[in-house]
Amino acid sequence: MRIAGTYPRLCGGLPVTNTPDFESAKWRKSTYSGGLENECLEVADDFPGVVPVRDSKRPGGPVLVVPAASWAAFVEHVRD
Repeated sequence: MRIAGTYPRLCGGLPVTNTPDFESAKWRKSTYSGGLENECLEVADDFPGVVPVRDSKRPGGPVLVVPAASWAAFVEHVRD
């Protein structure tokens, strides 16, 4: 999904002016998705400082952009 425009927005509390192009992202299934076919998250790794997340059932749907530090804290919590 790509949102046109260069207006300032907030991403993880930080202002951003460029929207990443998620159409060219290399998505992979998250290792913490549970492994069931209908319950998978996909993440993309090539976006410095953020982790894009989407529902594998809706690859053309919305993308949640999470600050990398917040994603790392979430993954650490899931591991415990």
